[in-house]
Amino acid sequence: MKKISLLFFTVLIVHFWSNAQTINPPVGRLAIVADGNSPDPDDLGGTAVSIALLRASGLEGRLVHYSHSCDLVKVKKISAAAERERHALMQASCEVTARRWGGFESLKFLDAKWNMEETIFDLKKAINASTQEDPLWIVEAGEPDIIGFALAESDPKKHQFVKVITHHPANDNAGDFYTWQQILDFGVEEVRIPDQNTYLKVPEQQFDWAKNHPDARVQWVWLIGKAAELDDVVKFQKGRYDCSDAGMVLYWITGATNGGLKEGKVEDVKNILLGYIDKM
Repeated sequence: MKKISLLFFTVLIVHFWSNAQTINPPVGRLAIVADGNSPDPDDLGGTAVSIALLRASGLEGRLVHYSHSCDLVKVKKISAAAERERHALMQASCEVTARRWGGFESLKFLDAKWNMEETIFDLKKAINASTQEDPLWIVEAGEPDIIGFALAESDPKKHQFVKVITHHPANDNAGDFYTWQQILDFGVEEVRIPDQNTYLKVPEQQFDWAKNHPDARVQWVWLIGKAAELDDVVKFQKGRYDCSDAGMVLYWITGATNGGLKEGKVEDVKNILLGYIDKM
């Protein structure tokens, strides 16, 4: 009987640790530069999941910059009307998620293309505040141009305290004004992790836990991701829930270069969000 009890206890412990994620962010502040106004609408879900993850981890106060729609030159694959729609949806993803989850009242979510000067100034200010003890981690969730403009206007002595997290060459190489190498030539640190689409662009049924959850905050995270799946500009999101860029935030909140989750999965997102909801 003692052996059975011990085995049962061991199984419970293993189950707990396999489903729990350690919140262990590195020192410093976080900035996120996303697109969403380009043909790929994945930043809608990625933005909502990122904001919710930061709140659920108690790290909302460490987010000092969030801008979206950083694709500065329109491509032929998306009409002007469809792009305006995306700007509105991205602003909603930011502001509705932030209001409903709470904790971001002092942060202004910026439209990088429509308010480019203010966006560059805001990111430059965050860069200039960086020190060895308080570095700035920039999540590159879109084209690198805004990051490049902000670095160009900021104090070069501060660049050594800036780290740029990236997961996909499609972002790195999509700039209209800056190449990825030019970003690195500013003297920032590149923090590259694997392609987050592998485990965070999934059949939409894998997010039924959010769709069917009784808490409206969780339902909203599913709903804005569903809006991307219903997009009529591209076809490759059909049947998929895509929050791939949020994988970089998941990596940061779980340790970044000090053991952070390089290949986060839907279960990791679920455990953090619902763990927070269940405590309330």
